[in-house]
Amino acid sequence: MRCRVCGGLHESLTTNLPFKIADNTIVILKALPVYQCPQCGDTELDQATMERVDQLLNAVNRSAELEVIQYAA
Repeated sequence: MRCRVCGGLHESLTTNLPFKIADNTIVILKALPVYQCPQCGDTELDQATMERVDQLLNAVNRSAELEVIQYAA
């Protein structure tokens, strides 16, 4: 898969990513499978992963300032 930013080749890897879901709420998803460009650092998720991320983020208590969730497909 080519990077949409620089044209480099994405690598498949697992990483931790933060998501800001409200003004005062940040969720960190651990062990998230992503495609990342080694040249510029651009990160993309495939469709199935993004659907699961949406499910996880929709279930978060938005009154919490920080939540850390282990990603599981």
